[in-house]
Amino acid sequence: MSEPSPDATTNAAATLPKPVIAFQGLPGAYSHACCLAAYPNMDPLSRAAFEDVMAAVRDGKALYAMIPIDNSVAGRVADIHHLLPGSGLHIVAEHFLRVNHHLLAVPGASMEDLRTVESHVHALSQCRRLLRELGLTPVVTADTAGAARDVAARGNKSVAAIGSALSAEIYGLESLRANIEDEEHNTTRFIVMAREPVSPRPDVEAVTSFVFRVRNVPAALYKALGGFATNGVNMTKLESYQVDGTFVAAQFYAEVEGRPDDRPVAYALEELRFFTHEVSILGVYPAHPYRFEARRRALEAERRTWP
Repeated sequence: MSEPSPDATTNAAATLPKPVIAFQGLPGAYSHACCLAAYPNMDPLSRAAFEDVMAAVRDGKALYAMIPIDNSVAGRVADIHHLLPGSGLHIVAEHFLRVNHHLLAVPGASMEDLRTVESHVHALSQCRRLLRELGLTPVVTADTAGAARDVAARGNKSVAAIGSALSAEIYGLESLRANIEDEEHNTTRFIVMAREPVSPRPDVEAVTSFVFRVRNVPAALYKALGGFATNGVNMTKLESYQVDGTFVAAQFYAEVEGRPDDRPVAYALEELRFFTHEVSILGVYPAHPYRFEARRRALEAERRTWP
């Protein structure tokens, strides 16, 4: 049998389906924008709920899930920490998206026409300054992309939406003003989840995410975390939330710099397991460069306050 020609091989490769990355929300959501920014060669897949996004990966309909975990203004995304331990997936990457809100209206509308503005409650709260300046009445909707879609569908010049530039492009809206968020640092951190774990290259900085429960005894958390301090492990996140419908059992989500097989991290996790139970590693993945840039800016700002 003769070998296929180079042209035939190229054409065959060109027809292969792109890998899929799932996100929560309608097309035009910020999660959609993050998918395009982080994985431009993958096909985004819209799903209604976070559970559906994770199920798409488990069922093989998507290679990755793009999940928002927290925002520099609004804090952590509700329900995510409850879903992670039971998802059956692994965190394999992180990505930071600078959130640039736009005031979107139907073509031909002007600032003077506007009376109300619709969007997700977080987007509205992140743009309070402009809403007060223009005297607009905020209306809470389920999400930013849905608000953009509905404003476009109604065609009412008195109603605007707060959303992404991507949603304006998808739904045929005009941006009357860009970058309307109150805080310049408005950034959302996303985690990328997959069915199989990854092992970051030895030459890159890594982050380890895990969950654990402390025993219901005095100073249990203090004792459990002591190993990270004595072994010089930097813990960058620690959040608690109630489990099992009680007010006495708390589960903790934590992130540390390093890998579980690094000696300091290994010793710290060993001590953690002595004082806790149900320690579960959710993922070991490369640290995004944004982490180091944010740390540099924070140190510079701190130095400016020194006498």
